[in-house]
Amino acid sequence: MDQFAIDRIIQSFAAQSMMTTLGAELSEITPGLVRITAPILPGTRQQQGFGHAGLTFSIGDSAAGYAALTMLPLDQEVVTAEIKINLLAPARGSRLIATGRVIKPGKRLSVVTAEVHAEEDGKQTLIAILQGTMVPVPR
Repeated sequence: MDQFAIDRIIQSFAAQSMMTTLGAELSEITPGLVRITAPILPGTRQQQGFGHAGLTFSIGDSAAGYAALTMLPLDQEVVTAEIKINLLAPARGSRLIATGRVIKPGKRLSVVTAEVHAEEDGKQTLIAILQGTMVPVPR
């Protein structure tokens, strides 16, 4: 990946006000893989004190979408056509780490996945798996 392609993803991510609201950050961008981290803030917790599934879904969807974008020409963007989530464990800890990967890139559809881990006291626990389809759209 050249710097222009990386900068495109950084700029697109910065334009997502939802990610800003969640305190999310890009932590890795490589071809076919994007990693996003987000703190579990007081405003993103559910009633039992764990990170809300909405936080988990949001950063997982974005990580998977940006992973798909790493595989597309520079004149295209990407939108989610469908994505599902399996919640595996409570989001306990101080932050979440979502790793999006491309399973099958394509010109019309890209199949993607994301794993979301919660980090507590330096230990990471897999809390969710997402799988979906991204659609390339003109920029």
